[in-house]
Amino acid sequence: MAPSSTTARSTFFCISAALAALALPALGGAARADGKLNARYTLTVGGVELGRGSITVEAGDQAYEISGSARVTGVLRAVSSGKGVAAARGALANGRMVPRIYAMNAEADGKAETARLAMTGGALKEMNVEPPLKPAPDRVPIEASVLQNIMDPMSGAFVYVPGTADLLSAAACSRPIPVFDGRQRYDLSLSYLRTEKVKAEGYAGPAVVCGVRYAPVAGHRPSRYTVKYMMENKDIYVWLVPIAGTRLMAPFRVSVATMIGTAILEASAFETEAKAGTVPVSAPRP
Repeated sequence: MAPSSTTARSTFFCISAALAALALPALGGAARADGKLNARYTLTVGGVELGRGSITVEAGDQAYEISGSARVTGVLRAVSSGKGVAAARGALANGRMVPRIYAMNAEADGKAETARLAMTGGALKEMNVEPPLKPAPDRVPIEASVLQNIMDPMSGAFVYVPGTADLLSAAACSRPIPVFDGRQRYDLSLSYLRTEKVKAEGYAGPAVVCGVRYAPVAGHRPSRYTVKYMMENKDIYVWLVPIAGTRLMAPFRVSVATMIGTAILEASAFETEAKAGTVPVSAPRP
C-alpha cells in the first residue's frame, strides 16, 4: 500500500522528531564528554523507505548534549518534502536526565514549525512555539501542574540508568518518560521484554528491548481517532544500546504500528566510543 503524502509525512515527523537534531551555537559550549555516539538511521513504513537521519550524542558524568538531522527520502520525495533539525542539552543529576534547553525547526511542503523550550529543575520556564497551538473546544488544556519534571522529546528518546545496575537488563526499561514537545504533554511507559543481538556498521552486540505505551496528558484532542489509536496501540517497541563510557542508553531501533503499516526507525551505523580512562559498557565492534 503506497502511503499518501499527508499520512506518510505525519508519520515521518512523528517518528523521527525525537532523532532530528542539529547542534546550535545558542546552546553554548560543549559538555565534557566521557562517551560519544555517532549514528545514522533509516525510517521505513510498510517496508518502504521514507526518511533518513543522523545523530550525535556527547555525555559526561554531569551533562549531555544531543545533536543531528532528519529528512524525507525515498518514494515520499515524489509527493512531499520535509526536513527537521533540533537540539537538546541538559544535566545528569540525582539519578536522572534534567533537560535545560530544547530547540527544533521542521519544514514540510514549505510549512515551517519551530519550538524553543527552556527548563529549570525539570520544570518549564520559557516557551516559544510557532505556529501556536490552534484553539479547539475539545482540546485538553495544558496547565502548569503537568509541566513539572518534564523531558523534551530529544532527551526523552534516551534512557539514563543511574547507580551500578547492569545497563543491559530490565533496569533500562523501568521508568516512565514524561514528555512535553511544546504542543502536547504525554507519558511514555516502558516495560522490559528481552535482550537480543543487533548489528549495524560499527556495532554488533546486545540490545535491551522495551515495550512502550503512549498516554496523552494535555494538549491533545481526545475525540481524534489518531489519539485513540495510539492510546490503544500495543505494538510500540524500542531497542536500547549503551553509549560507551556513560550510563545513557540510545535507541538502536524503534518500531511503531501505524494505520498505513509498521514504521521502523533503525540504525544503519552506530559508532559509540568511550573517552580514554572510562570503562566501556557496550559490546566490542565486530
